[in-house]
Amino acid sequence: MRLPSSVLVSVSLFTAETTAALYLSTTYRSAGDKIWQGFTLLFTLVPCVLVQLTLIFIHRDLSRDRPLILLLHLLQLGPVIRCLDAFCIYGSSGKVEEPYVTITRKKQMPRCGRAEEVEHEIGQAEGKLVAHRAAFARTSVIQAFLGSAPQLTLQLYICVLQKGVSIGRGTLMVISLLSIVYGALRCNILAIKIRYDDYAVSVRPAAYVCVLLWRSFEIATRVAVLVLFGSVMKAWLLPVVLLSFFAFFLQPWVAFWRSGSPFPESIEKTLTRVGTATALAMLTFLYAGINVFCWSAVQLKLEDPDLIDKNYGWRRATAYYSVRFVENVALTSLWFAYRTEFYRRVDAPVLELLLLLSYVFAVFFMLLFYQCCHPCRHLFSSSPVQGLWERCGALRMPPVSCPQPARTQDKVSQENPEQAKDADDEQVSVNNKDANQCLC
Repeated sequence: MRLPSSVLVSVSLFTAETTAALYLSTTYRSAGDKIWQGFTLLFTLVPCVLVQLTLIFIHRDLSRDRPLILLLHLLQLGPVIRCLDAFCIYGSSGKVEEPYVTITRKKQMPRCGRAEEVEHEIGQAEGKLVAHRAAFARTSVIQAFLGSAPQLTLQLYICVLQKGVSIGRGTLMVISLLSIVYGALRCNILAIKIRYDDYAVSVRPAAYVCVLLWRSFEIATRVAVLVLFGSVMKAWLLPVVLLSFFAFFLQPWVAFWRSGSPFPESIEKTLTRVGTATALAMLTFLYAGINVFCWSAVQLKLEDPDLIDKNYGWRRATAYYSVRFVENVALTSLWFAYRTEFYRRVDAPVLELLLLLSYVFAVFFMLLFYQCCHPCRHLFSSSPVQGLWERCGALRMPPVSCPQPARTQDKVSQENPEQAKDADDEQVSVNNKDANQCLC
């Protein structure tokens, strides 16, 4: 049984960022900066409330008689008590014999053959730890993209306007940056596990490094571009961010309305229709918050029972990065055209070029991850680089596939030509079907 270290990291970042933000808000209040105090508290309390609601929803506390747990969540202490519970379970594991176990079946990752199913026994204690890890993985994503990313953008914007960095503001920015990087890492791992739920996914250290570099370059570039643009065109920053946010927020709902599907009822049996609509609204709210700063790696599909489009391919990813690159170029060009005297002290063309190169590096590490480090790359129907170039319509590369033994096929063709022809037609049909699979 693994140590629940991911739970401890999530709670530590959550507690540290909340404490630093509350301290910084008191300094803004002492200095008379009511606006900065209000925004700092907003980007602190909103994710705090969403984290508490998420933990209550995942652990189904509303349908169980646990008033003390609900009171602690009301006092914003839910993550702390959940962390203590996880370590108590880990410490007491092995001391008491499990009354029963749950048997799960997962497919092993195929190399050049068929995937074999492997059974794994999960006891009560291990099952509870798995539930804790899954819950805190989701709260880390919420904290990162609905709290830390807006908070980092706000504090960096204040630093540019005030031409200085205080100790409290610098501390909060560092903690927010760590929370964003960790949340982005968890977001990618969650996307892989949701997409390939039938397989036993094992992520190697090289994959973590690639995702870390990919998301760091992508989010840092996005935050820097928004701050530079907002510092010279203050009235346009909020409309630009809100336009991007509501475009991603409404897109799944518009697609659901156009599909004509019935209202989804399979999220949670204990939820009413209003509760289901609220849960879906929170899910799309998080989806939009992620896509404002980086690619979410999944596509919501509200008419699907799993709420995820598992045929989500490179077309939308190519469109996202292309549009975002054009937007970054446009925003940095406007900053360059209307920059103030403060920015004339730096080499503005070099800074603009560095920001664009940073985004190019993000795309490079993304392709490197999918090409070489993705734990499920053996399930891809073609090379990720080839898929991207085909979507761009520029270059076509030969597909990457496992070599098939030709000796058996030749023997069948000699004995029964009609059977060999049928097998070839069936193989072409399977390849056409696999070409629509998602690469995420």
